[in-house]
Amino acid sequence: MEPGAAAAGKPGLLKNVFVRLFLFGVLIVLCRFAYVVTVTGESCELGDFCFFSLPENLNFVIANTGGTAIAVRNEAVPSILAGSTKPDLYTSKDWIKAVHFYSAVFQDLMSQGFLSRKAKSLCVETPAGHDVYALRESGVKGAVGVFKKASRPLVIPGEVHRLPFADNSFDFVFSAGGRLEKSPKPADFAAEIVRTLKPEGFAVVHVGARDTYSFHSFIELFNCSKLVTSRDIDGFDSSMPKIREMVLRKDCGESEGFGHRVENPGGSAGNKCSVPGHKMELIRKAEPLIEIEPLKPWITLKKNIQNVKYLPTMADISFKKRYAYVDVGARSYGSSIGSWFKKQYPKQNKTFEVFAIEADKTFHDQYKLKKGVTLLPYAAWVRNETLSFEINGDPGEKVKDKGRGMGRIQPANPANGGFNGEVDRIQGFDFANWLKNTFSEKDFVVMKMDVEGTEFDLIPRLFETGAICLIDEVFLECHYNRWQRCCPGERSSKYEKSYGQCLDLFASLRQSGVLVHQWW
Repeated sequence: MEPGAAAAGKPGLLKNVFVRLFLFGVLIVLCRFAYVVTVTGESCELGDFCFFSLPENLNFVIANTGGTAIAVRNEAVPSILAGSTKPDLYTSKDWIKAVHFYSAVFQDLMSQGFLSRKAKSLCVETPAGHDVYALRESGVKGAVGVFKKASRPLVIPGEVHRLPFADNSFDFVFSAGGRLEKSPKPADFAAEIVRTLKPEGFAVVHVGARDTYSFHSFIELFNCSKLVTSRDIDGFDSSMPKIREMVLRKDCGESEGFGHRVENPGGSAGNKCSVPGHKMELIRKAEPLIEIEPLKPWITLKKNIQNVKYLPTMADISFKKRYAYVDVGARSYGSSIGSWFKKQYPKQNKTFEVFAIEADKTFHDQYKLKKGVTLLPYAAWVRNETLSFEINGDPGEKVKDKGRGMGRIQPANPANGGFNGEVDRIQGFDFANWLKNTFSEKDFVVMKMDVEGTEFDLIPRLFETGAICLIDEVFLECHYNRWQRCCPGERSSKYEKSYGQCLDLFASLRQSGVLVHQWW
């Protein structure tokens, strides 16, 4: 090879070497970037291989709300904050006020041993990251925030119902701003907190739970967790002027219950059901029962619904997994679902699933096009069996629904030999078992029961099986030999029970912690 050709080849060789080194460096940077984003949540902890870090002795000075200044160590602020596109946010009075509030909260938690500077910490549902900033200012270097929309450098993107972290990842999880109670899926929210929390780790949640019912509903959301302490504190803005701070520890051991055992009204002495004691507080606030038998029950009982104190008007129902209305003996859609529940029942902006239980096939077709309504075309009963279904109205009674009388169920071969009215064969199902297979104590369940006397069979069965514990509020029509509208001075022979027996049933339910109302 000639000397000139050799000299010309050297620059080309060096160029190729430099290009390859450059590409290798770019590859390393990209791999590191992917690691930081997907594994560490965009946070660089001590000992990590981080690029573009600022000197550890560099301080940021931000204006205080009182006109003075506070120095924030670089360890409390991510290194890329200097290049943030939102410098005004981090120096605004609202930002500083929020950071000071959360800093005070975290200092208290540290003094009580619930938080340490070495704790790997997560703030969930934090739009701007005030709490993340305050954690880092307090010396918790591993803090990171998550929200559906990222707010870099403090908050990474992620859905609270599916957090982008592995199980048992954090020593400390924090949720502020009452975001758990505002969530459409609070149970999933709580489950993700517990999932990502390490055993013996602490979760601290700020909520607006101001009554005993919502307090216990909140606790029930957190599986494998125990309430350590709670306190009421003043908020820092008008959105939450009062805050209840809940501190929970992840502990998958057996937790203590809040319930008490109550007797089964109308059943044997050995049958018991555990009804939470805090429901007695709601019973004391409920409207009084009508002690004296009304001479015109069709008027008195209908007017009484105006005096009803609904559970959602007495307590916060936000901390529930599902919301359901179960209409037992629904008849037509407009009978109570469309005319009463949809229009009058206070739902606190929650979406309720509706279950219509109606054995009379005359009404089945009108439910086919009703969205959000599940029809169970059977008779609620104490076991699964074939039943006789009698259609026979009271004398002189006007029935609006296509001239149909009220349906009553009996065993397929009744002892009295049959009925005088129209009789069909229908399928009965174990209503108590259906409740237990469909709902849990984390759900909010409202029930209306109008079953033409079968309540004296169904209610004891609900207590016997414990299914009554799944129902939060009951609207019950009790059927007795009441005075007839058509024939003054005469009682209905359709039912054997007396008003006194119905009153005893209502009183027993309330004494057992069941919020029951008299329906018409």
